[in-house]
Amino acid sequence: MNQSKRILGLCLLAALALGIGGAFLKGQEGDSPGSKRRIKIIGKPNYPDLAKKMNLSGVVKVEVTIGADGKVKRTRIVGGHPVLALEAEKAAMQCEFEPGPRETSEVIEFKFAAQ
Repeated sequence: MNQSKRILGLCLLAALALGIGGAFLKGQEGDSPGSKRRIKIIGKPNYPDLAKKMNLSGVVKVEVTIGADGKVKRTRIVGGHPVLALEAEKAAMQCEFEPGPRETSEVIEFKFAAQ
């Protein structure tokens, strides 16, 4: 139950931050100004059992390639603890963005808190 509350809290924080300026979503360097895609659905990462045992927390950055239809086509970990990375990558694949005129890349940050 405690884990559920923390995950819910993280999701609410992510939704709030995205609603007031995209604090967790950053455009890839080199993208033209205004090329950020608005996120419609953000994936929810699970906190791994090993991370619990190690009392790990931190941020994992995942670069996503988004198709013109808004669906995530590819992911690549660009920062964060390897124990947390797989779950962040799985959550990134569940994200959905607004459709756009072409394929773009964005960086999503997933925050994990020790539980």
